[in-house]
Amino acid sequence: MRAFDDPSVPPYRNSVNPVRDLTELKTELLLADLEQVTVRIERLEKQLTKPTKIQAQDKAELALHKKLQQAIESEKPISSVIETDAEREIIRSFGFLTLKPMVIAVNVGENQLEQKFDFGETVEKNTPVITLCGKLEYELSQLDDESRATFMAEMGIKESAVSKFVGSCYSVLGLISFLTVGSDEVRAWPIKQGTSALDAAGKVHSDIKRGFIRAETFNYKDFKELGNEKAIKAGGKIRLEGKEYVVRDGDIINFRFNV
Repeated sequence: MRAFDDPSVPPYRNSVNPVRDLTELKTELLLADLEQVTVRIERLEKQLTKPTKIQAQDKAELALHKKLQQAIESEKPISSVIETDAEREIIRSFGFLTLKPMVIAVNVGENQLEQKFDFGETVEKNTPVITLCGKLEYELSQLDDESRATFMAEMGIKESAVSKFVGSCYSVLGLISFLTVGSDEVRAWPIKQGTSALDAAGKVHSDIKRGFIRAETFNYKDFKELGNEKAIKAGGKIRLEGKEYVVRDGDIINFRFNV
């Protein structure tokens, strides 16, 4: 959403109003979903006039789509009325826009970096709202690492827009990352919050999950603080975890397995 003033970039509808713009965007998303729902309801109602082997399945889907239609006509996103994984599976192939989680990025001017934006009832509760200055981020991208760090410190910027945006997306999707280190690569693996060590091992390779023994684990924060794995071992920060261990964000894991 645009919140910056710049005479060289004409604003939408000749005024800068991020709340209005978001409201209109949400309406467009609702209308796009409503069109799909309406078409599907019409097809299901025609199918149900003739007996078929999947009639019970069609009836259940029809009831669900009518619930979605009612929600959209009340200006509520589809995500607000989906209650079970079974319902989510029924509509998975439609790719409904208002079923997707939302992050709001507000593009501000350089003098608005600390400004807070309240979109009120325009967005669902707990929807992340982040501010970034696109112009400033472009300028930062043109600098080398040392100059960038100095400039960010002078401007009071603690985190880049990219980092802030990706972090917000991870949060709203319920994701974390763990890391693996090999002779040829260091890699971050995105997983759902609450994933066990056994299932995280399967993310890397099915053989590792099948032959899982232990997860040799330490955290990136400890690695950053102590500097190397030898110091981490000396500090007693390396743990041996079993299959049921719930992986934490930033864990660095060496999976012990035998196939």
